[in-house]
Amino acid sequence: MAKYIDHTILKPDASLAQVKKVCDEAKEYNFASVCVNTGYVKFVAEQLAGTDVKPCVVVGFPLGACTTEAKAFEAKDAIEKGAKEVDMVINIGAIKSNDWDLVEKDIAALVDTCKGKALLKVILETCLLTDDEKVKACQICKKVGADFVKTSTGFSTGGATVEDVKLMRETVGPEMGVKASGGVRTYEDAVAMIKAGASRLGASSGVAIVSGK
Repeated sequence: MAKYIDHTILKPDASLAQVKKVCDEAKEYNFASVCVNTGYVKFVAEQLAGTDVKPCVVVGFPLGACTTEAKAFEAKDAIEKGAKEVDMVINIGAIKSNDWDLVEKDIAALVDTCKGKALLKVILETCLLTDDEKVKACQICKKVGADFVKTSTGFSTGGATVEDVKLMRETVGPEMGVKASGGVRTYEDAVAMIKAGASRLGASSGVAIVSGK
């Protein structure tokens, strides 16, 4: 179970001591990654050096509403500071404006930035999208070569659902990753998401999940 989990600390008031604790837990339990805001990536990369736990960052977080150029720069800067995985927020406003060209351009720019250097996961923020929008967004992610689609930031009106994970997995097929994030708090939650098709879980409750507490 541990290797499914991106051990996450994204709250705005996260202190350096709290981030270090998350890194220590990730090393102890051998989680897949530690996911942080970009301001902490250099510190996290140093903490995780010599382990197979990956430093992971969020980009354009949590709204996805900044420019493509800003997202690409943030990702490039984070990779230079040690990020091995990048979770970008899709341009939700562009989806709602039916500007799918912008959505595609936004993701493609990050694919180019990350290629050969870091895994790219695209956060759809499923709680704000219709099923048709979720499907189209997944199809674009697959078309331009993103590595993963991800359900949620955990900062909007809802998190991952089994139904959304199932829909995303059906849309992208077996070759892409699907990350369930937001509200995955227990071992039972984790199992349900994996059964629905998740290949990665984003959780701040990683220790509780793996220890069943």
